[in-house]
Amino acid sequence: MTALTQPPGRLLSIADYAALSEDDRNRWELQEGNLVMSPSPTPRHMVIAAELIKRGEYADAGIPFYWIIDAEAPISLVACHLAGSFGYQDRGSVTGVFESAEPFPVRVDLDALC
Repeated sequence: MTALTQPPGRLLSIADYAALSEDDRNRWELQEGNLVMSPSPTPRHMVIAAELIKRGEYADAGIPFYWIIDAEAPISLVACHLAGSFGYQDRGSVTGVFESAEPFPVRVDLDALC
């Protein structure tokens, strides 16, 4: 099947949708009932989106603490804690050494994780 470079001027079948060309530069999506081509998100954008989704899911589950570790150099950690109706709060990204008393006393040398 030949990839379509633009949508046909009619309702799409599953085969039509599958034939729409996508690559690492663009993708098709439905916005307010219209099929539009948009730039593909960057890998960093995808990480940020996943972090936001995770915050909502973890808050709904009532998980009081969790950490996000970014393994890209320099390795960093964001310690999130549930803050009632405000959702998760954090003090920003930490590099080097992370120390905390909650939910338990811990000291992590992030540079040693390489």
